[in-house]
Amino acid sequence: MFYPRAMRVEYRIEPCKSALTAVRGMPFKWSLNPYMGCVHQCTFCYVRHFELRAERPSGQAYGRSIRIKTNVADVLRQELSRRSWQRDEVSLGSATDPYQPAEGRFRLTRACLTELTAAWTPFSIVTRGPLVVRDIDVLQEASARIDVSVYLSIPTLDERVWRTTEPGTAPPRSRLEALRRLADAGIHVGVGVAPILPGLSDRPEQLEAVVREARAAGAQGIWASVVHLRPGVREHFLELLARDWPEEVARYEALFGSRAYLAATMTAPILEPVRRAAASSGRPRRPQLPRRQPAQLALAV
Repeated sequence: MFYPRAMRVEYRIEPCKSALTAVRGMPFKWSLNPYMGCVHQCTFCYVRHFELRAERPSGQAYGRSIRIKTNVADVLRQELSRRSWQRDEVSLGSATDPYQPAEGRFRLTRACLTELTAAWTPFSIVTRGPLVVRDIDVLQEASARIDVSVYLSIPTLDERVWRTTEPGTAPPRSRLEALRRLADAGIHVGVGVAPILPGLSDRPEQLEAVVREARAAGAQGIWASVVHLRPGVREHFLELLARDWPEEVARYEALFGSRAYLAATMTAPILEPVRRAAASSGRPRRPQLPRRQPAQLALAV
C-alpha cells in the first residue's frame, strides 16, 4: 500500500457506548463503524465535511488519529438483542473503511459481522480494502442466512489518479482481485465507481474500463457518483488539486462555483458511460449459497 509521506498515525483505544447509528436519506437505516478516522487519506473524502462540523481536524490532519472501538462487538450484540430491533439492513463503511489496516490487528469488523449473522440481520459493506477476503468464511456463513452484499470502491484504474487521490489505499487491481475471490466464493459483490473526478477520471474510456474489469471479476451491481465538494472537503481537495493538477483548478471553480453538488444536467453526461457499459455487459451469474431459515425452537411439554 502507498501511504502519505512521513505520516504518523496515532491509534486510540476507546470503548464505545453505542454501536449502531440511525441514518436518514439513505437506502439503509443503520450504519456501523468499528473505527473512526481512516488512514486512506483520500483527497475527496466526504467525511471531512462532518469532521469540520464537529470541530475536529478535517484537513491534512484527518486520518492521523484512529479511534479503535474495542468493545464494539459486545455493544452491538446487546443492541441486536433488543425486542425493538427489526433486523433492518446495517451498512458498514459509510463513515470509515471497515477494512483499513487496523482491522488486520484488531479484527473488530470480523467480530461485528459474526454478531450480525447470529442476529439474522442483513448487512452491506463498502470498502477499498482487499483485506475483506480474509473474512470469506464469515461472509459465506452470513450469506446462507441473510442478504449480504460487498461493494469494492474502484473509481479509476488510472495509476496516477489513484496514487495521487487515494494515497493510502491498495491498488485498484488488488481490489478487483478481491472482488473476484469474493464472487467465486458465492458472495454477492459489486463495484462503486465513486467518486468520479471531472477532468481526472471522467473520460468515457476510463469509466468503461472500470465497468468492464468489474464485470469480468464478477460484479453483479455497479453504481457511480460524481464528487461532492462540501465545506471541509472542498478546501482540502482544491489545495491538493492545485499541487498535483494546477491546470484543473479553474475547471473546478467554474463547475462548482459556490455549490457543493453539480446539477443533474451536468452529472448525467458524466455518468452515462458507466450506465451504458453496465447495461451492455449484463450481469454475471454466480453460484448462490443455499439459504438457511431461522431455527424453530421445540418446547418440551
